[in-house]
Amino acid sequence: MRDAPDEADDALGAGYWYPEADSATALLSALRRFRAADHDMRRRMSSDMDMNTTDLAALRHVIAHELREDPITPLRLGQLLGISGASTSKLLDRLTASGHLARAPHPRDRRSRIVVATDAGHAEVRERLSRMHRRMLEIAQDVPEPARRAAADFLLAMAEHLETEPPD
Repeated sequence: MRDAPDEADDALGAGYWYPEADSATALLSALRRFRAADHDMRRRMSSDMDMNTTDLAALRHVIAHELREDPITPLRLGQLLGISGASTSKLLDRLTASGHLARAPHPRDRRSRIVVATDAGHAEVRERLSRMHRRMLEIAQDVPEPARRAAADFLLAMAEHLETEPPD
């Protein structure tokens, strides 16, 4: 675990994007560090599971949709991943061959197919991520109750900004 931001964090913090270092720039620096750590964790996880990061993201989306009881079609999965129909088909072929996903009839539209995680796919995700998610919950529970809403609001506002920010 790192104790302080690295030189790249410092170089792109106060004085580059922001006029001075203060608690707001420290918060943004911490957010950058979190995003980098999250990216690295996903890369390591996909490597450990012998799949690329897009495959891991696909498995995550499929499981999330299953938990919400919202069947996901191959087209919708491709849209969520930002990949073409041909790339989605290749991805599904890989993850079907590896035993992580399966194609199934759509429960409400007989003309359509959905993507589901297999029991093996669910088991591997639970095996590899359950300890990490328990620890993440413990860390969140360590945040004082009165500060949790402000922290959540900050993260949601940042997410909304990044989701809607047009490219320059």
